[in-house]
This record gives sequence, C-alpha cells and structure tokens, in this order.
Amino acid sequence: MSWIVGRRSAWLVIIFWVAVGGLLSPLALRIDTAQKNDASAYLPRDAESTRLLAAQRHFPGGDAVPAVVVIRRSSGLTPADRRAATAVGGALRRYASGPAVGPIVSPNGRTLILTIPLAQRDDASAFTADVREMRQAARPLVPAGATITITGPAGLIADTFHLFSMIETRLLLVTAAIVAVILLVVYRSPFLWLVPLMSVGIADQTAAGIVYLLARHTGLTVNGQSAGILRVLVFGAGTDYALLLIARYREELTRHRDPRQAMIEALRRAGPAIVASAGTVIIGMLCLLFGVLASDRGLGPVGAIGISTALITMTTLLPAAMVLGGRRLFWPRIPRFGEHPPVTDTARRGPAALTAHAAALAAPTVPGHEDLSEFDLAEEPGRWVRIGAAIDRRPRTVWVGTSLALGVLALGLFTMNTSLREDQGFRREVEAVHGIDLVSADFPPGITAPTYVIAARAAAPQVEAAIRGTPGIAGVLEIGRVGAQVQYLAVLRDRPDSPASFEAVRELRTRVHRLPGAQALVGGNTAVNLDVRRAAVRDRIMIMPLVLAVVFVVLIFLLRAIVAPLVLMATVVLSFVAALGASSVAFRWIFDFSGADPSLPLFGFIFLVALGVDYNIFLMTRVREEAERIGPRPGVLHALAVTGGVITSAGVVLAATFSALILFPLVQLAEVGFLVAFGVLLDTLVVRSVLVPALALDIDRRIWWPSRLARQDDGPSPTINSASPPIIGALPPPRKGP
Repeated sequence: MSWIVGRRSAWLVIIFWVAVGGLLSPLALRIDTAQKNDASAYLPRDAESTRLLAAQRHFPGGDAVPAVVVIRRSSGLTPADRRAATAVGGALRRYASGPAVGPIVSPNGRTLILTIPLAQRDDASAFTADVREMRQAARPLVPAGATITITGPAGLIADTFHLFSMIETRLLLVTAAIVAVILLVVYRSPFLWLVPLMSVGIADQTAAGIVYLLARHTGLTVNGQSAGILRVLVFGAGTDYALLLIARYREELTRHRDPRQAMIEALRRAGPAIVASAGTVIIGMLCLLFGVLASDRGLGPVGAIGISTALITMTTLLPAAMVLGGRRLFWPRIPRFGEHPPVTDTARRGPAALTAHAAALAAPTVPGHEDLSEFDLAEEPGRWVRIGAAIDRRPRTVWVGTSLALGVLALGLFTMNTSLREDQGFRREVEAVHGIDLVSADFPPGITAPTYVIAARAAAPQVEAAIRGTPGIAGVLEIGRVGAQVQYLAVLRDRPDSPASFEAVRELRTRVHRLPGAQALVGGNTAVNLDVRRAAVRDRIMIMPLVLAVVFVVLIFLLRAIVAPLVLMATVVLSFVAALGASSVAFRWIFDFSGADPSLPLFGFIFLVALGVDYNIFLMTRVREEAERIGPRPGVLHALAVTGGVITSAGVVLAATFSALILFPLVQLAEVGFLVAFGVLLDTLVVRSVLVPALALDIDRRIWWPSRLARQDDGPSPTINSASPPIIGALPPPRKGP
C-alpha cells in the first residue's frame, strides 16, 4: 500500500488514471450505441419465442421488426387519406426489409394501418434514427385533419431508446451535482470535495468505456436500464468508499505527523472493510450470470465492472491525490497532529458519554492499539453517543419494536403488481403509445403487435382451425410457406402484454401443441414478453437464495463468526421486504404507476441485499475491532458512535444518487431508483443505526460465536455519578503538534 502514496509513485498513479480516463471517455460517450432495448434480445435460448424467431429467419423478412403506420380521421377517412397511405408506403419502402402489409381499413372507416417490416440492427442508435426519419418523411404526405403515427414494436423500441439517450447526459450531470452538494455539506471545505468528485468521475468514464468495449466485442447485453444503473452505482458506491476512507484518514492525521503514514494506516484499517463490502456487491452482481434472461446476465457484469472500477480508483487514485494535497485540503477544519475535541465537549454530552469515555480509558488494550484510547471516544459525536445509550437501556424492546415496524411496511407487498405492459412503461406521452391508442379505438388492439405461429405444412388445416378457435384471437391470416413449414399471423383481441392477451397466448400454445405432427411454435411480441416474465420469475427463484448463500459465506469469513452473519442476513432481508412493500404502496398511490416491471424484485434484492450488507460490514468490522480492545458491549457503543456519522453520510449519498433515476421518463428505471433509494435510507437510518446495534447488545458476546470473542468479558466500566471526580482530570493533556 505504501507505493500508492510514495512521493514519486503518487504522481505516477494520478497520471495513469488521468490517461485511462482520457482514453476511455470517448468510448463511454458511445455506450448508448451498444444498447439493445427490445425484449427479444433478452430471451432465454430455450424459450418458445426464441425458437420461433430462429424459424422465422427462413421466411422472407421473417426476422423483421414491424413498424405500424396508423392514419386516422375521426370523421372518417377520405379518398385523399387513402391515396396518402399509398404515398406513405412508397416513401417508406426503402426502409423495409420485406413486403409491406396493408393498408388495412377499420370496419368503421376511420382508421387504416400499414405494416412496414424493418430489419433487425445491432446498432440501436441507427435503428432509432431510421424510425425517426420514417416519421419525418410520412407526416407531410397526410392531408390536413388526419393524424399519422408510427407505432408497433419498432416504434416502442425507438421511443424507449430515444428517451434513454435524451436523459443520459442529464443523469450524469444531476448525479455529479448531487454528489458535489453532499460532499460540500459533509466536509464544509471549498477544496476537499473536489478530490473524491474528480476521482469518481474518472471511475465513471472508465467503467462506461470498458462496458462499451465488452458490449461491442464480446456480446455483453447492455440496455438503457443497465447503462443508467451503471452511472449511479459508480457514483454512489465510489463516493461511499471515499467518505469512509477520508473519515479514517482524518482520524489518522491526528495520530501521525506524516500524511503519507496517516493514509497508509487509514488504508490498513478501513481498506479491508471497503474491499469486503465491494467484494460482496461484486459477488452478488455476478450471481446474475446464473439467470436465464440476457438482461439479468448483462446487468451482472455491468454492475460488477462498475463496483470494481470504483473500488480500484478510490483505493489508488484518491489516496494518492489526498496525500499530495496534504492537510490543507481540509481547510478551514484542518486536522492537526495530537489534537482532538476538548474533553469538556465530551463531558457536556451527559452521563452516558462520560461513562463510555471512562470505560474506554480504563479498558485494557491489545498490542498495536495502545495509541488509540486517548483519542477515540473523546471524538465521538454526541448524537450517536446518545443514540447508543438509548438503545443500550432496553435493547430487546428496541429491536422487537423496530422489527414489527418493518413488518408493517412489508405488508405493502400484498398490493404489488408486476404486470406492467410495455406501452405503460412511459411517464410521458410518446408517439408509439399514442398510435396504439388510436388503433385500439377502431381495431382489435393486438393488431399493432401480431402473434405468429409456425407449424408443419402437413398439419396446416388443423393448426389454422386451432388458432381460429382459441378464445382471445380476433383473426388469423396465412402469410407464407417455405419448405415443409407454414406461418400464420394471429391478431389478439386485447391490448398486447395485458393479462388477457397473455392468457390467449397460453391457450393458443396449449391447443397447437396438442396437434399430432404439427411441431407448432407460437411467438410474436406478446409471446416474447410472456416468456420474459416467466424467465424473470425463474431467475428470482434461483438467484435470490444463491445471493443470500454467497453473502452469508463472505460474512462468515470476514467476521469469523456464525451468529453475527445470521443476524445481519436476517436484518437485511427484513429491510428488503419492508422497502419493497413500502415502494409497492408508493408506486400505486403516489406515483400512479400501472404496475411494476417483472425484474424489479430481483434487481431491488440484488442492490439492497448487497448494499445493505455493505453498511453492516462497515459497522460490524469496527465493532469487532473495538470489541477485541474494550469488550463486546462497549465495542458496539463505541463503533456506533465513531461510524454513525460517516456511514449515515454514505447512505445518504447512495440513496441520493439512485434517486436521480426517478428523473427518467421510464417507469422501470424510476421504480428501481425509488426502491433502492428508499431501501438504502431505511437500511442506513433504521436497520444499521438501530436494529443491528440493539440485536448486538441484546445477544451480547454470543453474537461472535464460535470465535474467542464469544467468551470475552467486557472491560471494566466505572460508574460516573455526582460524587465522582471530574473525568477531565483523568485524561492526559492533548499532545501538541503542527
């Protein structure tokens, strides 16, 4: 670690990171061009929709994405409108990958649709540009008084990508501004906040550049959701690591004359907890690789790369910059060697603070800690001393009451609805959804996202009859025969992705699969989303227990105990279900969302469990350190006091950065942002600050079973009363220093 802050090597570290950030920054700005935002890109390989897409490639234009042109006049289409439809078809022919279908006029004569098949493209930006050009070319061709929109799966993909790209730069600026304001408030220094902010900015550009390269050259699936989460994850986690390291560095500056030695000690003491917490998040994210959805498997490496980059940057670039800046970075509150807050300040905090302070001074220390007792508890913030004292009076009452309150929040899970339709995922009006609304007024809504059936030609009559006889199917049309296969287009009566349309697809699959020799496959947009939802449920069932098991093992090795990890895992899970329940209520009655994305519970679980364990790691590693020195019970109170402020600040930073996702005009990202922000605040302010200390105090030394700490008694705890001599006289005079 000493090489990071050496007089020459520190400059080399800074130059290296500036060069890396400069090289990768142009690639980071292009991450949107590597995104895949259509649901079919996320399908499991064994899903029926995936197999149908493979079979469709043998048909002309079979792998196309339908763009549905809608022309509507509320008073009825005129001959000029019908001629305009022909002109529109001609103007858009150059974008088509196959023959157009239509125009088809509604029975009431007010609406017509024309379907243009567009070729699949790996470049989401180019695909969106094509749809935008189509809209611009089509509008001037329609007579006044008629409305024209381009919708269907192609329109939804283009509008989704456009919103992602439009907000991405704003998200970066807002996130950076949030972090800057919080750092200014925390440090109250005109200079210090710049160092962690610039460090995390370089980490952000580096992580985004690496993700872009992997998406382009290794097939890593990146969508707008994972790209947005990457930004807030790097900023939030990176700033957390900076807060924890700088807080310990500031402590060490009062114990060491040389800032380099102070940083080495800070890295030695705070580094293991930071590495362990980052490792927990990385392992949790990588558990997503065991999912079957490509979007889940893609988010895992994206998140792991973000956390890894933040960890490496904040434990190399940040220490080097802090040491080169020296003590003056903290101006006007420069920490001096040998100083600590006046003892009289501690005395003013009341009997609980006096008792804890006297206990720390009287407690025996282990080798290597002799120099700490003079300073540690004298620096405890009064607020956290009082909180610890209040919990210590009745720890069992506190943890039981807190658990019941969290249980009440968890009851909101009964209101949770994970059936958000694709067209309900926008928080502002977009052309694709407007087009679906226009079509739904005069056509069966499913016509904008047709369902396809491919079967053996020998069973064609039976397959067609089965399709026509399926409840929820409004019509069927044979659209091609290639070799021994035939393809049908079926129109659903209900809105795509609605529960009724999903039930129709399920029933259709059941009927055609029963036909002997038909070898039928059912796909299309609604079938794709049905398979995505099924896979999301499968991933939750498989990945959530895996994450819990992995995190539990990490905690056992880190804390060298079994009871403590069990307690921490229980509190984190309780915190997650409480946050998810409260968020479900907020989505329904505050934000008025129509539902939740099916992947939300899994994403929320990954972030809240991994990040929630983070703060418990920061607390409990300090508790163990202090328990070895002054005993289990005083160790809890002391650790809560000296870590309370910095961990709370870290939680506020992370919650604030994730709350920036609420700015997105897309429901799925806004939901992730709110859930994680609320959950992190709940975990930081309630679980880590109240529930975990109360449990640790109630269980006492047994929480460290089976380690030797479980058999260690608390150190002597002198009582303080009005007859006791002033504690000030027992303290050594403050050491003078520069």
